[in-house]
Amino acid sequence: MSNIYPQSLQLHIDGEWLDVEDRDVRHVINPSTGKTISDLPKASIADLDRALNAADRSFPIWRDTPVGERATILRKAAALMRERAPEIGRLMTAEQGKPLAQAIGEVSGSANLFDTMAEEAKRCYGRVLVRPTGQQSFVKYQPVGPVAAFSPWNFPVFTPARKLAAALAAGCSIILKPAEETPASPIEMVRCLIDAGLPSGVAQIVFGDPAQVSSHLIASDVIRKISFTGSVPVGRHLMKLAAEGLKRTTLELGGHAPVLVFEDCDLDKALDLLVAQKYRNAGQVCVSPTRFYVQSGIYEKFATEFTKRAERITVSDGFIDNIGMGPLANPRRPEAMERLISDAKAKGADVRLGGEAMDRDGYFYRPTVLTNVSLDADIMNNEPFGPVAVMRPFDTLDEAIEQANRLPLGLAAYAFTDSLRTANIVGDKIEAGMVAINNLTVSPGDAPFGGVKQSGHGSEDGPDGLKAYMVTKAIHQS
Repeated sequence: MSNIYPQSLQLHIDGEWLDVEDRDVRHVINPSTGKTISDLPKASIADLDRALNAADRSFPIWRDTPVGERATILRKAAALMRERAPEIGRLMTAEQGKPLAQAIGEVSGSANLFDTMAEEAKRCYGRVLVRPTGQQSFVKYQPVGPVAAFSPWNFPVFTPARKLAAALAAGCSIILKPAEETPASPIEMVRCLIDAGLPSGVAQIVFGDPAQVSSHLIASDVIRKISFTGSVPVGRHLMKLAAEGLKRTTLELGGHAPVLVFEDCDLDKALDLLVAQKYRNAGQVCVSPTRFYVQSGIYEKFATEFTKRAERITVSDGFIDNIGMGPLANPRRPEAMERLISDAKAKGADVRLGGEAMDRDGYFYRPTVLTNVSLDADIMNNEPFGPVAVMRPFDTLDEAIEQANRLPLGLAAYAFTDSLRTANIVGDKIEAGMVAINNLTVSPGDAPFGGVKQSGHGSEDGPDGLKAYMVTKAIHQS
């Protein structure tokens, strides 16, 4: 592992790469072995203040950089990311555990976000209002200012790329704090931006104690916008901190995605898509299909065939060729699986597959299928964020919609049906920021990505994601 992963990592502040030196450190763990693979420096308060000063100083420079020049730098960074994708992917697999092919694909997909935002920035048009002769009124969009962005460990490059690409395209400076569990791959993404010619201080990357870093950055008068992807409790806390300064927020929080499977669907297609997506990244995906509501006439067949496919998924170290699933990312996830599955079993659920950790080093967990899960089971009400599918039958469309909407979450939802009428009703009635029907595509990059209810507010990606980093200004002139 030493020839793949650096023994120590760096912060990037005010145009300078900073080593551990006399800073406190956090150990980075390989989830396939449970062993330490590197030391990560934790930013001090002085480091954070330096980052804030740099973001403040660089913002007007980057804001006034012509949009075409900003776009050129983003496209160069995207090209470097594609060129370095195998190397960055290996770092991601070492620190996060996902299969190498998925990790490399994540880096390439992240590069696409930079290209998309580079072009969106050129087309962020204002408008001219109709006024009498001699008067002019027009509307324009301008960057909101320095941004503090916080991203999780499950997609160490793709999620921060959403924030970096949009903020930089809009003309904002940004301080990024990725997850301390998975630092090396986002560090290398920032390096691509620096190597592409991004001016000093425009994009910075820090790590440290999450509560200390977030509270210090958000409290600063320099920061004008907060973007966060993570859990509902942490999002609620950060929103309270932001409220003190009346700062704009984009929050992409937890999900617990319902899947409605109707009797008239193409069942084999649905099964092939759903099994692959359910266990992608070991189920550690905010939009992972999780609550499976299956119409009674096909419920037993669906459960049986789903289990057969899930049983064929190979689980191993992410560097092994042709595996379907790697380990869970940290020791908290297997412990959470044990609690949720034990509770479901105690309340009558049937374990069709898995339901236990694997007897080996690291944080490996068997792909799991639970059927006939009670509505009062914790796992039906709290996002498991792991490789477990929970199933219940339903009879009518109204019942399915009611079950899909019964939680205070609303990020993604899925449905499979060959009925146009059913598809239209599902699209209208399901309370979610994104609904996919007969497919599982909810984050194509040019469409808004975000939730409703306690799954957060605001959108990332596409023109909506760009304007999340801009303010609207009306100018009236005579």
